[in-house]
Amino acid sequence: MSILKEKDEYGQNVSVENANLWYGDFHAIKNVGLEIPEKQVTAFIGPSGCGKSTFLKCFNRMNDLIDNCKIQGKFLVGKTDIYGKIDVNELRKNVGMVFQKPNPFPMSVYDNIAYGPKTFGITKRADLDIIVEKSLRQAAMWDELKDRLNKSALGLSGGQQQRLCIARSLAANPKILLMDEPTSALDPISTGKIEELIDELKNEVTIVIVTHNMQQATRIADKTAFFLLGELIEYGNTDDIFTSPRDERTERYITGRFG
Repeated sequence: MSILKEKDEYGQNVSVENANLWYGDFHAIKNVGLEIPEKQVTAFIGPSGCGKSTFLKCFNRMNDLIDNCKIQGKFLVGKTDIYGKIDVNELRKNVGMVFQKPNPFPMSVYDNIAYGPKTFGITKRADLDIIVEKSLRQAAMWDELKDRLNKSALGLSGGQQQRLCIARSLAANPKILLMDEPTSALDPISTGKIEELIDELKNEVTIVIVTHNMQQATRIADKTAFFLLGELIEYGNTDDIFTSPRDERTERYITGRFG
């Protein structure tokens, strides 16, 4: 049982109906609907500017921070309508986010991991110790960092920093983890470690990843969604999307004829 209390209404699946999003007059997401299953990896692919990162950020209301952004449609995380009257901080505890570039806080490894739990009211050092160790073990970093917990996180390599950011998200005990191109700034070895980590983590959390790397999608994703110009063109099992796409636009993209 987690030290952090859980709210039952947040499940590990996501259901979206008729999602539309505008930045001012620009219609960025157009009538998107899909079901994201729990404890699987779902990849969003498509050309730059097609709306995949924008759509991902709808799941923890990161777009709330953007001026002139208007969202319509129904977004359910478990049974919770996340655009209803909810505590957004509670939503973001349950739906964590890892960004394209590693963004560790300028503090120790330990304090990076403990930061979230502290904001949710965990103050006892013994409890924080448990969370820090568990999170680093989940991120396959405990052996690497157990003797460096009091050293600055900024002294870690880029790949280590990104895995630390994943551990920091896991410290809040999320049900869902959103990843916006988490390996695009990393070397192949670090990318491989994060892909291995994703494969292990899906036994515990639902993962939704935006990636430009179609080979990465085929390696790690159970389901893949192809976006184009703000529309969801095709969504299904990854093997089906890449071997027998139903839509000609999907086939043209995955064979490199555009994008």
